[in-house]
Amino acid sequence: MDLQSVKNRFGIIGNSPALNYALQVAAQVANTDLTVLINGESGVGKEAFSHIIHNLSARKHNSFIAVNCGAIPEGTIDSELFGHEKGSFTGAVDSRKGYFETVNGGTIFLDEIGEMPLGTQARLLRVLETGEFIRVGSSKVQKTDVRVIAATNRDLLQQVQAGKFREDLYYRLNTVPIRVPALRDRKEDIPLLFRKFVIDFAERYKTTPVQLEDAARQRLVSYPWPGNVRELKNIAEQISVLASEKLVTSTELSRFLPESNPNNRLPVLAGNGTANPHEFNNEREILYKLFFDMKRDVTELKKLFFEVMQNPSSAVHNPSFLNDMKELQTAADSHQPIIVPHPHTSQTAQPVLMHEPIHEHVEVEESLNIMDKEKELIVKALKKHKGKRKDAAMDLGISERTLYRKLKEYNIDE
Repeated sequence: MDLQSVKNRFGIIGNSPALNYALQVAAQVANTDLTVLINGESGVGKEAFSHIIHNLSARKHNSFIAVNCGAIPEGTIDSELFGHEKGSFTGAVDSRKGYFETVNGGTIFLDEIGEMPLGTQARLLRVLETGEFIRVGSSKVQKTDVRVIAATNRDLLQQVQAGKFREDLYYRLNTVPIRVPALRDRKEDIPLLFRKFVIDFAERYKTTPVQLEDAARQRLVSYPWPGNVRELKNIAEQISVLASEKLVTSTELSRFLPESNPNNRLPVLAGNGTANPHEFNNEREILYKLFFDMKRDVTELKKLFFEVMQNPSSAVHNPSFLNDMKELQTAADSHQPIIVPHPHTSQTAQPVLMHEPIHEHVEVEESLNIMDKEKELIVKALKKHKGKRKDAAMDLGISERTLYRKLKEYNIDE
């Protein structure tokens, strides 16, 4: 069977060399029982290749089933694939056949094979090598004749090196590899696919197919299409339904294409898992620490200014003070200048001039105890809301029940 007849039969659009080679391999390997591993990014159409292989094979009149290994919970995937016996686990009220038993004589397509748990990988390897499997909860070995076609968008060799995928299973699956090219690697096919999709949607929605201006077509081709054919089909449907004119311009097209500039993404703060989990128990502790640090800095600064006013020559022996004052003077060019005593004229230096003179320095006795501060905030909140617990709790950002517990804990009289 020539490639064009395969494309016509299975609705494959495109003429890129990479696509043609993948189709040629699929057609050649179809009439065998070899295991096939299809690799490609998400949305390139890996499942379509599995249908081509099955329908061109001698098993085409038997069952075909597609299973997404990533969509089945780890606790049930063994039961789904190999079946289980009654009472083998909680909820197993009856015996059940698995997919390998159900499609005996046919083909099973295991998509996202890289997500399969290691324990299930061992069972799958057994099926591939001997055709034998055992239901969950059973000791009886059963035979099956199923062709396996697997697919993944991951680098399975990297997963093997990371210990997440069995090396023996990888080589057993990878008997015949097929690489389905990404859409950005077959740019010449993008206008053909778009045209096919908009005609299909025009028939579905009983309307006229949209067309692209030359600039819009160039923009369509230059877009990277991270979602591949699936994304192109979605965009074609959006344009078919939402475009204001049937002749789409580049400006109109840009409304439908997602922003692909990665620099527009906001940074995400993520922990590396090595931090002490008790260092900051919650945001309130972080805020407390920030406020206490600021209050301590202000107190120290006020104390320093008071000492300089009382004894200007002391500033000469404090380099950090001199640096701070120079920075302030630079930043406040439009304001009244601040006189900084010079080391060589320290005896005649004048006090620092300020808009509002400091009359006295007051030592602030503060507690850094979080419980004291929490108690203080609770008392303030109750006073602010005139003893209304519900309003005070809402203002504090805690539940009324938590507030009641805190009142008893701190022995606060309302």
